[in-house]
Amino acid sequence: MNIDKMEFTAWMERIMNRLDILSEDINGTRKQHTSIDGEELLDNQDLLQMLKISPRSLQRYRSSGKLPYYTISGKLYYKLSDIHQFLRECFTTPISKTKAKK
Repeated sequence: MNIDKMEFTAWMERIMNRLDILSEDINGTRKQHTSIDGEELLDNQDLLQMLKISPRSLQRYRSSGKLPYYTISGKLYYKLSDIHQFLRECFTTPISKTKAKK
């Protein structure tokens, strides 16, 4: 089975065009962020990966009121500024060893 050079070149161009379209779709998907009032919103999965916590811990933070959340179409979202505030409140700087000995 022989393919002439013109046919091969045409096939390669079609393949490259399709790859370019897929690449644009992937880049567009990455750039899409859910936001409200210009502020980025993160969903449960984003937050679990970011904080490296279990789903139960995240539920506990929501239930206790420590971490505000928003429900949009049945899905939970968190404002990035609320997450930063939560981290500032929950994690304090460690006490230096010299102060602890006194």
